[in-house]
Amino acid sequence: MLQTDSPQITPILEAARTAARTLATTSTGLKNQALHGIAAALRGSAAEILAANTLDLAAGTHNGLSEGMLDRLSLDEARINALADAVLEISLLTDPVGEVVRGSSLPNGVRISQVRVPFGVVGVIYEARPNVTVDIAAIALKSGNAVVLRGGSAAENTNRVLVTLLQAAIRQVGLPEACVQTIDPFGRTGATELMQARGLVDVLIPRGSAGLIRAVVTQSTVPVIETGAGVVHIFVDESANPEWAVDIVHNSKVHRPSVCNALETLLVHEAAAARLLPAVLAKLTESGVTLHGDDRVREIFPAAVPATEEDWSTEYMGLELAVAVVDSLDDAIAHIRRYSTGHTESIITNDIVNADRFLGEVDSAAVMVNASTRFTDGGEFGFGAEVGISTQKLHARGPMGLPELTSTKWIVRGSGQVRA
Repeated sequence: MLQTDSPQITPILEAARTAARTLATTSTGLKNQALHGIAAALRGSAAEILAANTLDLAAGTHNGLSEGMLDRLSLDEARINALADAVLEISLLTDPVGEVVRGSSLPNGVRISQVRVPFGVVGVIYEARPNVTVDIAAIALKSGNAVVLRGGSAAENTNRVLVTLLQAAIRQVGLPEACVQTIDPFGRTGATELMQARGLVDVLIPRGSAGLIRAVVTQSTVPVIETGAGVVHIFVDESANPEWAVDIVHNSKVHRPSVCNALETLLVHEAAAARLLPAVLAKLTESGVTLHGDDRVREIFPAAVPATEEDWSTEYMGLELAVAVVDSLDDAIAHIRRYSTGHTESIITNDIVNADRFLGEVDSAAVMVNASTRFTDGGEFGFGAEVGISTQKLHARGPMGLPELTSTKWIVRGSGQVRA
């Protein structure tokens, strides 16, 4: 038996490892049957899910959760249907397991190929986001991984119902229900044990606040894929189209301000500030956005409140936005390098040279030209859903879908050859 410092959750993790061995050789067809069952269960049990979610929302409101956290916690019929749709989209995607990444034949006839294989057991620690329960379980299942979830106390009732539905759908097609498990009943102790379960858990993925992610990265002995907070920037260049500037900035901030790809800092070229800022900021204000502006912004738009140094590194996750006027593209890039979390940045410009410079010199997981930052999303990228958005540079970067939950192994086929 593998050794672990996780005595309470060891049986759960051992069951997950056994389930992972089964999943690793499960056919694509059977995995897709399970996904179809999950989608049907979500739609058929919407009332039960919403009743549990109502309890969590009431508790969250009583406990003083922010509006952004409450939005992430909240489900309605439309969001449940969207989750079911995403599960069905995942069922239509190519199964990455067994895909040949590269291969060759040696002069002596030995054939070598590198193929995708599941990680095995994936642990996930996240906050107040019941959609993550479904998204990650579905992606893990399709990519041949067992998953152990720690969803946090804020979504405890909702996640309990969701995991029960997931396990029932998996069990109905003959797969072990231990493919998807939760350690929520063990609270923070369970989360700590999960982080220390090296040898039983192959990889750990945190999703949530900067504090949660930092705690998992620093405390875990299990390898971690780091998803990052989103201090997301847009730079409005001197040549920007006024309508694009208004629409892209507004969508990036207001469409869903609580999520990690929402805009948090707007930078505007000083030569375009007087021309573009009034319309851009007026539309934001009409939508209830509080603007934190530097001195030059407040000269043009006095309704903005004075920005502080802290504002440039803040992920508001709500209807607030930091705004600054910069002298040049160079200054915009320098600002982004200093304050960005490496998530998503976008430039609005009609200057192809500046666009190419921005794409080449800004070092974030997603860099855009003339597009809303809200597009940094697994669903939008065609992944069906996402495990998270990685801001690190090892293994995976940006939205993570099916291939990002696989590793590789080398397959060598010979016919009696020995090395000379």
